[in-house]
Parts: sequence; C-alpha cells; structure tokens
Amino acid sequence: MYHILIGLSWMMIVIGILTAFYLTFKTAAGYGRYAKASRVTVPAKICWFVQEAPAFFIPLYFTFYWQTAYGLLANSLFMYHYAYRTFVYPFSLKSGNNTPLPIFIAGFSFCVINGFMQGAWNSKYQMNFGELSTFQTMLMIAGIPIFVAGHLINKQSDSILSNLRKPGETSYKIPKGGMFEYVSCANYFGEIVEWCGYAMFTQSLPSVAFAIFTASNIGPRALTHHQWYLEKFPEYPKQRKAVIPFVL
Repeated sequence: MYHILIGLSWMMIVIGILTAFYLTFKTAAGYGRYAKASRVTVPAKICWFVQEAPAFFIPLYFTFYWQTAYGLLANSLFMYHYAYRTFVYPFSLKSGNNTPLPIFIAGFSFCVINGFMQGAWNSKYQMNFGELSTFQTMLMIAGIPIFVAGHLINKQSDSILSNLRKPGETSYKIPKGGMFEYVSCANYFGEIVEWCGYAMFTQSLPSVAFAIFTASNIGPRALTHHQWYLEKFPEYPKQRKAVIPFVL
C-alpha cells in the first residue's frame, strides 16, 4: 500500500500542475457561474453532500486502525474539515447552480482517492511525535493555528456568500466583510491556507500533494472570478486582489 500512496501522491501533484495551466490559459472549470448547459445535473445540496462524504467516511474507517497518536490527530484534522463540508455546508446553501453530472463525478472520484490517500497514510505510515526533529516539531506546531485560521476564514466566507442573496434572488452581488475586503475569493484563500497548515502539520507526501492540488485547482478559478467581478461591476473595489491579500 505504501508504494500505491506514493504513486497516487505524485500523480496528484502532476495532475494539479497540469490543471493549473489548463484552467489559467484555456477555460474555467465548468461549474457554478461557468457551468455549461448540460442535460443531466445534480442539485447543489445533494452534490455537495454526496461528493464530499467519501473524504469523511474513508478516513473514518482507517481511524479504527491508527498506529500513532500523530497520525490519529492528522486524520482528525482532515475529518473535521470534511465533517463540515458533508454535514453542515450543503444544508446552509440558500441557493446554488446545479452541477453538471461529469463535474459531480469528477469531484466525487477525487474525494474517494484523496480520502483514501490521507486516511491510509495517516493511519498506517505517519511518524511518531518522538521521531520529529526540532525543525519538524516547530513546523508541526505552526501548522495547527494556520489550519484553524484557514478553516475559520473559509467558514466565515461561505457564510458571507450564502447570505448575499435574499430568498428568491438570483443575481450576483459584491461580497463584503471578512477577508473579502482584501481578496475577491476569500473562501478559496481560506481553503488554501487551511490545507497548507494541514501539510505543515502532517509533513507527508499525500498532504503536500493535496495542498498543491488545491492551490492549482482553485487558484486559477479565483483569478477568473476576480476578472469577472471587475468586468461585471464598474464599482468593484480596485484595491482587492484575487486570492492572496496584497499579492495576487
């Protein structure tokens, strides 16, 4: 299993980099406001619940076979995020575009593979705390508040976006408050920060691969979102960046 996890991790890194180039120079991912007409779609709430569930339940299965406290804690951080994504976030959506079936299948497949990668590695191959060097220990400790901060930013941003529209409204509006005062895609910024913190804490190839894939997938989408806002709203704040405050 070790070599399978290593292979899947490198594959995720390569696919993530290729995806970043494709989404940056070719086209935006076809969901949400960029969804193309599709004969078969999945309602937003059902899509999010079913799509994200494997990333919670697969690590949960591996948790029963944990070998180190370090790995157990790493799995707990990962599952904490996906408990929110599976059981809370979908039911907080007040509206949302249906997701084309191919996009839903791709997302579901990714959560299955990534849930397996993180859950299996954390449970079977994660180091013991006593094996960490001083630098690794400092990196691990720093990773926890970064993970928590990223999750809180992500959660707050989701709430702001969810409350932008009143019941029955379908038009897009300019998000305000929280990290949206600095970037157009505060939810994506929080997600990237969160998984970078997880990778710092875990210090495994699967966790690093996931952080790279996350940034590669939603980073280009944030740039597209930012340009869309600038073109649609003449009054859009010009000082905002796309996804990284003061930088990008």
